[in-house]
Amino acid sequence: MHRQLHIALVSASDLDGEHLQSIHVRDLARSLTRPLTADGEPNQVTVYTRRQDRAARGRIRLAQGAALVNLDAGPARPLPDDELLKHVRDFADELRRRWSGAGRPDIVHAHGWIGGLAACAVARELDIPFAQSYHGVAAAERRAGTPVHPHRDRLEKAIARGADLVIAGHAEEATALVRMGIPRPAVSVVPYGVDGDLFSQVGPSMPRGDRRRLVMVCDDLEAGDVATALQAMVHVPHAELAIAGGPAREDLDHDPVVHRLTLLAKELHVADRVIFLGRMPRKSLPKLLRTASLALCLTPHQPCPSTPLEAMACGVPVVTAPVGASADEVLDRITGLHVPAGRPVVIGRAIRRLLSEETTLHGYSIAAADRARSRYSLERIAAETLRAYQKVLPAPEPEPVTEPVTEDVAARETDRTPALVG
Repeated sequence: MHRQLHIALVSASDLDGEHLQSIHVRDLARSLTRPLTADGEPNQVTVYTRRQDRAARGRIRLAQGAALVNLDAGPARPLPDDELLKHVRDFADELRRRWSGAGRPDIVHAHGWIGGLAACAVARELDIPFAQSYHGVAAAERRAGTPVHPHRDRLEKAIARGADLVIAGHAEEATALVRMGIPRPAVSVVPYGVDGDLFSQVGPSMPRGDRRRLVMVCDDLEAGDVATALQAMVHVPHAELAIAGGPAREDLDHDPVVHRLTLLAKELHVADRVIFLGRMPRKSLPKLLRTASLALCLTPHQPCPSTPLEAMACGVPVVTAPVGASADEVLDRITGLHVPAGRPVVIGRAIRRLLSEETTLHGYSIAAADRARSRYSLERIAAETLRAYQKVLPAPEPEPVTEPVTEDVAARETDRTPALVG
């Protein structure tokens, strides 16, 4: 029987948002409350974050046994990394105050490098086991063209040196962590999960026409390589492409990236088969995905790990460049196709061929939903996270064993009893 754990999750990101780290931390907090074994005690989980809204309550209930605590560290608004680093000491002081008394956790799990910077020092000072999740390291983000803080590489390595456990989201990230100098035994791979209640095959769908629909979901339309998808559409003449992401729908006409992509679609003579939907709330994505024959994830660097999983959970096979988490999540010719990044002719022909093979496509759909449900359920990801924690938690003290009194021992004790003198 596993004892109840008091788990502290720490993140300096905006946990009210719909970006990857925010969703992952909230889902993980709710899921970690479940005990590792059926006869175990439910765990207590507290998420500590920096207050980013003055009106936000100090403590917010996420689920039974899970709560989010807003700590005051700097101005109550979102801050870029440069400014956020100036308030790391204040964030750490608040964590120290919470953990020095009755609120001391059994393990601290930080998310993101700035959250890790604050939590690592306090955990080491108080001798609390410390785990770190980066959600992307500086070197990989720099290759993807994302601006990174000049000191981030050095600070990420310093956090890793102070961690008892580093959790990677996929095999490629684990390799990057080892290249940073982290010992391989200290790295555990625990993938991202998908909310099977929200993303499922059954449920309402958006209206659609008679064409086979391809769907792309990406926050950044340029980083998501929408241009390659548009070029591939030339070779898929009877399909349409619906693109969710970028600015809000009402701002699409004024966005320079959308304008540039629209011109490209017109030059390629596919504009009548391309739909820009703008940024959609996450709760609406299942309605879009259920209309798709295929989902496209073509970004060559740092793809969002959740996008293929959400599509697969809705029974949609995924055509993806095999990089990052996509290489682990999508099984080539089982739950979708692996295609070379930046090769629109090859990608387009592969899509056209798959759309023409109805039986194969249907088999991929069944396998995709089954894999998302069985391998990437939130319950399984939480259990794998708890097992990773067990590697660095101190062994529980054995309960004292009371030796049972046997009949022979009882008889000897009776013999030693002095007789009563009448």
